[in-house]
Amino acid sequence: MIGYATLGTDNIDRARTFYDNLLGTIGAKRIMEFGDELGGFTMWGTSWDKPGIAVTRPHNGNAAVAGNGNMIAITVDERGKVDALHARALELGGSCEGPPGVRGEEGPQAFYGAYFRDPDGNKLCAFRVGPADWSGRR
Repeated sequence: MIGYATLGTDNIDRARTFYDNLLGTIGAKRIMEFGDELGGFTMWGTSWDKPGIAVTRPHNGNAAVAGNGNMIAITVDERGKVDALHARALELGGSCEGPPGVRGEEGPQAFYGAYFRDPDGNKLCAFRVGPADWSGRR
């Protein structure tokens, strides 16, 4: 149902660097990019038939602000990838909003997630639903 979600930035170059490096860890790459006349709109995805994440300077020219209660959640297939995305986000200048771990009960529908903010303050979550993978990683 969701095609892509867009986040605001006041520094498109910094945002592009952050998301190139962060989303590249899960195989996403830039799939659409416009110049300054369109706010620098840039979108990442793993393919055109999957949801993407985009950043742009606000169209109205005002400062970008993170939404209170807004968050983009990125699903991955291993808990280790949750850990890696969270760590990479912090290395790239993001901030921690909740370290990797199980929220609720462990088991077949366990929610393993980590929360972080990008350098503009936009909140993201990396998560996997299901038990610890076969290697025993959490």
